[in-house]
Amino acid sequence: MKFKLPEKIEGPQNWYGQEIKSSNEWIYTLTNQDIKEIESALKLVKNTDVAAIKRNNFPLASLESKLRRISDDVMNGRGFALIRGLPVEDWSIEQSAKAYFGIGTYFGSARSQNASGHVLGHVRDLGRDAVNDPSARIYQTTERQTFHTDSCDMVALLCLKTAKSGGESALVSSMTIYNEMYEQRPDLLELLFQPFATDRRGEVPAGKKPYFEIPVFNYFEGYLSVIYARRYINSAQRFDDVPTIEGKKLEALEFFDTLANDPRLNFKMTFEPGDIQLVHNHTMLHDRTDYIDWEDEAKKRHLLRLWLAVPNARPLPQVFEERYGKIDIGDRGGIIVPGSKLNAPLIPV
Repeated sequence: MKFKLPEKIEGPQNWYGQEIKSSNEWIYTLTNQDIKEIESALKLVKNTDVAAIKRNNFPLASLESKLRRISDDVMNGRGFALIRGLPVEDWSIEQSAKAYFGIGTYFGSARSQNASGHVLGHVRDLGRDAVNDPSARIYQTTERQTFHTDSCDMVALLCLKTAKSGGESALVSSMTIYNEMYEQRPDLLELLFQPFATDRRGEVPAGKKPYFEIPVFNYFEGYLSVIYARRYINSAQRFDDVPTIEGKKLEALEFFDTLANDPRLNFKMTFEPGDIQLVHNHTMLHDRTDYIDWEDEAKKRHLLRLWLAVPNARPLPQVFEERYGKIDIGDRGGIIVPGSKLNAPLIPV
C-alpha cells in the first residue's frame, strides 16, 4: 500500500513568526504575590538537595492553577510560553536552582540530560569544540545551535545571565514546517517519515549503537510528532555502518532546514535574567544564535535547563524507545547510560 501523508495540521500549534512577534499572550509576568509564594516554598527546601525537590515539598497553592494553564498552552496550544520575573539577580545560584526546579515539578518530572545523570543542566560556554570533539555538545560552546529538538516532552530554560551580544533564542513550529512541505514538496516530506541515524555523541545506553534511528516526522494515534537534530544526523555519518545521506533524502533535510530558517516561519526572542522559557519538543524546534561572551567569568552567559516528562503528554510510537528509553507517559525521555546517577550540580561541569 502506498504511503499516505497525514492531513495538514490545524489549530494553535500551526503558527508563523510574524503573528507571534506581534503578540505577547505567550508571556506570563510573575506578580509580587507569586514571588512571595515561591520564596516561602524556598524556605521549606533550605536543607533539601535540588534533585530531591518534589511538588509536595514545594507548595505553590495560588500559582499552581496559573502554571497548569501555562502547561496546557505549551502542550496543547501554541507549543511554548515564557514566564518572566523570577528575581535571580537577588538570589544565590542555589536559591535560583531550587526555585526553578520546584516550579518545574508543576510541569513534569526532571530527566537526565547527559551521561553524568544531570537532571539540572547548565547551558554555558565551557570552551568545547563540537566540530572536532565527538563527545562535545553544542550547549557547551558559543556556536549557533541550529534548530533541533531535545529528548523529552518539554524543555525549560531559566536565564541567569545574558551574553555580551547575541545568544538569542529562536523558535519555529515543526507543524508549520510540515504544512509548508505538504503544500510545496510532498515528495520530499514522505522521505522524512523514514528513519535517519542520529549521533548519540558518546552517550550510549547499555546494549545500544552509538547512534539512534528514528524518522523526523512520526504519526501515531492522531498526533504528528517530530524529533530532529541535524548537526547530529550529520555527525552520525562518521560511523561506517550508517548509510550515506544523498539524493532526495539529503534534499528533504535541506528543505526542512530552509523552512525552519525562514523568517516567515520562525521568530527570535531575547532573554532577560529571570525568564523561564518552556517549549514542547514534539511540535516545536528551538535554536540559539551564536554569541560573544564577557571576559569576566562572573558575567558570562548562563542558563539552567530542565528536561521534563509531562504527565498529560501525547502518546509516542514505539520507535521513540530508541532515544527515550521507554515511552510511558510521564516517565520517559532523558539519557541514561551505565553507571550514571541522577544529580543536580550547582556549577557547570
